[in-house]
Amino acid sequence: MLIRIRSNVGVWRVDGLNDSTATLQDVLQGIAQTRPNVVYTKSLCTDPACTQELTHEGGTLQEQGLHHGSMIHCRVDASTCVEINSAVAGASAAEDSTATSSNNTGQEKPPSTTSNNMKRIIGPDGSIKLVHSNETKIEDDRGFRKGMLPLRDMKMAWTLNEFVALDSQYEFKIKRQEEAFCKGVSLDTSSVGDFQTYLRRFNFTRQRFGFLYGRHVNAEDDKDTTTTKESDNDKNKNEKQSPQKVIVEAIYEPPQEADPTAAEGFVIHEDPMEDTVDSLAQMLGLIKVGWIYGHPPREDGFVMSAAEVIMAAEFQLEAAGGLEEDTPFVTVKVTVGDDGNASVEAFQVSKQCMEMAAEEALEVGDKPGYCNVNETFTAIQEGKASKTVENNFFLTVVPIVQHTSEIFVSHFPKANRDLDDRNQSHDEMKRQLQKSGKEGWTFLDLLSDFNLLIYLCKFLDVATDIPKICESVVDRSKGLDEGYKLIIASMAGMDGSY
Repeated sequence: MLIRIRSNVGVWRVDGLNDSTATLQDVLQGIAQTRPNVVYTKSLCTDPACTQELTHEGGTLQEQGLHHGSMIHCRVDASTCVEINSAVAGASAAEDSTATSSNNTGQEKPPSTTSNNMKRIIGPDGSIKLVHSNETKIEDDRGFRKGMLPLRDMKMAWTLNEFVALDSQYEFKIKRQEEAFCKGVSLDTSSVGDFQTYLRRFNFTRQRFGFLYGRHVNAEDDKDTTTTKESDNDKNKNEKQSPQKVIVEAIYEPPQEADPTAAEGFVIHEDPMEDTVDSLAQMLGLIKVGWIYGHPPREDGFVMSAAEVIMAAEFQLEAAGGLEEDTPFVTVKVTVGDDGNASVEAFQVSKQCMEMAAEEALEVGDKPGYCNVNETFTAIQEGKASKTVENNFFLTVVPIVQHTSEIFVSHFPKANRDLDDRNQSHDEMKRQLQKSGKEGWTFLDLLSDFNLLIYLCKFLDVATDIPKICESVVDRSKGLDEGYKLIIASMAGMDGSY
């Protein structure tokens, strides 16, 4: 069993756990084997915001909803995360012992081969520090596979069947998945139109991404199947595995910075609103159903880059809670065609791609249309070992339709954008809400804007005020309390009737 841990300094892996008996303590011990001095500022949690802690009293990992490939989250003090290789540490200790013996005989101590082995880390205050690292590159790699112990160090005697079974764990026979689990995605026209309009400001030279919020519906009868993770665990397996469609109602763009030198084309910053956005979505009956990104035009046949494929796989793994369940989590990409019109396509990556990403077998290489295969693993294509896999082998197409949301509008400026004509402010809130009573708009219609509600979360109580407003947004038969109308209108600086 493999568990992945996403921290603020990177993704770690703890492998070799027993599926039926592994507990939280086993994960902590696995981390401590390579990072013995790590200090946690947020304990291991199931959600990226680190609000839903895993507990020792919760039983085994499986009983807490974790499976092979699952991702859990934590926050740590970056200055305490130096990774220690046990073999190197042992070699260093032996070297120190030899050096001491030499000094006792009057001979000069030879210079340490690791004393200058330093690495840069970011401290809690944002400063860059140099700390000692025991990581070294071992030139003479005699392991069973690169980065692994020799067979004899694992076990003294091996049968052929045992060897073949071990080797097969690191071998992937690449095969195309014919159909996506997600049978279709319906995009809110206004939300996607606003996203591509912002990309057009820069002639699509800037890459950018956002999260899609919406609902799941049954692919056969369009029955709403949206559930939270907690209730999802209680549903029977057959119901969870039924093919689904995705209805996208809104887009949220987290803090990010365009960076042409980054593999993804952007750098994602820490989002102080992440937990609030997810809580707001839940109050509105929405969940995170996918992600959308924009990129410059590409040559024919080049659909997604290696970084985008790996990112999509990571998102699908997180949405599925590991590899055991399917997920309709969808990837939508926006670019511009040769005719100048925007092109919107939707995909999912294959289950095999998710498995390889969970094992960290895929890497970004020099060819953006191909994923490199980590040297520890072997990819078999057409009966031959290959060091790369064409990204298109991992992609399954998801049909796209459009709709106009019956509940939400998308007029308010989007968060975290730079060089835009409009920014989120009270004046923009007034500009939107003062249309109330005109052209058929009501105050509640105009308030039912996902990004406007996110903005209001900064000023109203998320625990008491926002739930009541969301209740009125979702169920229009429950009118908005006049007191909230007065408060919001006063914030916007509105006078008169509304």
